[in-house]
Amino acid sequence: MSTVGVRELKNRLTQYLRRTKQGDEVVVTERGKPIALIQPIQSAERAASLDARLARLAAQGLVTLPTRRPLKRLRPIKVAGAPISKTILAERR
Repeated sequence: MSTVGVRELKNRLTQYLRRTKQGDEVVVTERGKPIALIQPIQSAERAASLDARLARLAAQGLVTLPTRRPLKRLRPIKVAGAPISKTILAERR
């Protein structure tokens, strides 16, 4: 396990991520006080957020994360008149 300050982490993020991939845990400090822990997804305990859980499953190869943004929420369309189901049933008779 290694310890790194925020500034050092920012300047050498790639290096610390490479070490994390190899199984090392990195404690991030701010003014000497630990504020975060960077660890490999496989060794992480139960993740709290949905994004973290999905990232863990993707790292294990169990799911594939989407590459496109989700669709915007669509407004339902209101149609006047008889329900479609009744119209279809009437045409079948």
